[in-house]
Amino acid sequence: MNWIQSLLVKLLHIIPAMEKEITIKEAYTFQQNIMKNRIWYNGEPAELEQFFKRYAVWGVNNTRFWSAVPNSQIRKIHSGIVSMVIDRYKDMVTSDITGIDFGEEGNVTPIKDLWEEIAEDNNFLDILSEAVQSALIAGDGAFKISTDEVSEYPIIQFYDMENVEYQYRYGRLEEIKYYTDYVKDKKGYRLQESYGHGYIHYKLYTDKGKECNLKDLEETKHLTDIEFDGDFIMGVPFMIFKSTKWKGRGKALFDTKSDVLDALDEVISQWLDAIRLGRIKRYIPEDLLPRDENTGEVMSANPFDNDFLSLQSSMDEGGKKEVTISQPQILYEAYVNSYTSYMDMVLQGIISPSTLGIDLKKTDNAESQREKEKITLHVRQKIIEAITETVPQLIEKVLMTNDILCGRYPGEYDAAIKFGEYASPDFDSTVETVSKARTASIMSIEKAVEELYGDTMTDEEKEEEIKRLKEEQGIVEVEEQKVGDDLIDQQNIINGDKNKLSSEGGQN
Repeated sequence: MNWIQSLLVKLLHIIPAMEKEITIKEAYTFQQNIMKNRIWYNGEPAELEQFFKRYAVWGVNNTRFWSAVPNSQIRKIHSGIVSMVIDRYKDMVTSDITGIDFGEEGNVTPIKDLWEEIAEDNNFLDILSEAVQSALIAGDGAFKISTDEVSEYPIIQFYDMENVEYQYRYGRLEEIKYYTDYVKDKKGYRLQESYGHGYIHYKLYTDKGKECNLKDLEETKHLTDIEFDGDFIMGVPFMIFKSTKWKGRGKALFDTKSDVLDALDEVISQWLDAIRLGRIKRYIPEDLLPRDENTGEVMSANPFDNDFLSLQSSMDEGGKKEVTISQPQILYEAYVNSYTSYMDMVLQGIISPSTLGIDLKKTDNAESQREKEKITLHVRQKIIEAITETVPQLIEKVLMTNDILCGRYPGEYDAAIKFGEYASPDFDSTVETVSKARTASIMSIEKAVEELYGDTMTDEEKEEEIKRLKEEQGIVEVEEQKVGDDLIDQQNIINGDKNKLSSEGGQN
């Protein structure tokens, strides 16, 4: 601090800020947060209400719609948007897988054929769909490779986030722990399977956390620790987004959207409540009330098909006994605007409404809708990157495990997964784009045919189409001669002229 700053401190009497310790308690534990995300996906109103009422400890939680306890009965509705978005992404990604490549050339592909047999035996596409769905719901999970007498091939399983733990060392994965719960004689047991580099270890624990013998359960009595050749783990973690709260774990797609989802459900529920309370009311004098034809007693009002209010007979002079009907005005536009705003907030950064077939803004044109699809493409690309990184590792380890199962030392494999294009333009749009490029002379006929037909034509059919287009346009292909051939032809011509002149001179 120089003398000018010291002078200012003395003149202004600035007191330095005091260091103060702040303690913040987390709202949910790791397991509770997973449970919250899964309940949002399930979308069952009874489960949502039970969960949020159970963990409504802080003031901010007590004011939420799903944890509130109103004096009067109100119907609570969940929009179901979480499961809709996650299922859409799952189908969008897994349906675009075009195949697995092992770098084999020609018609003989033994490695690919072997993998296809293993994939069919395990129903691999369903397992991968389950993995993508679970990672989007909860955050992450892990594939496990095991062997058993039920199959001659390695068995592939996927464990959800709450049933796996990862052990890292200097950022490198050292071990994956898989957990399976069992119940015997009303007592809980948990099996821990530790998968590391070249080994598998098993431990069984009671519900109180005490280790017990593996032979105590029928399902685990045959398990023994295994050591195998090869420096690899028979398992692969799978996560799409990384969590900043729990290091080394994944993040759910809707992990930070809990408050907005709660507000959206509140708007929908209030909307329905307003419609229900806004039904036509009939005020009927007591003498004109509907009565039971058998007993003569006044029929009780029904909020759906017999809604009325009893009105005592008037004693005023000139009073009339008549039925009065009234209906309150419902501000539908206010509810629609609120619904649109909160739905937009829920989907921000996750998916485009047009991907789900939702048109929140009726004035959007086709170009605007395509611009909004960019967020869908971004999230889809993140999922594809996670699959592209994880699935080839899994396939390679499955084939290495199969080598061990067959009594061979694990070999080296190089697998790659291929995806198709999402939201590709229709044929008319493609023709229009290619035509403009051809007119501007910036695209060859070969490239135009490739863009138009892609995988729908074989290479031979494409060559025939290119040849036919060139003939129609008067383009003639001339076989190119090499430089050496041109020199030879010229030399032959010169030699021929010399021989002709020499023969003419001899005759003279």
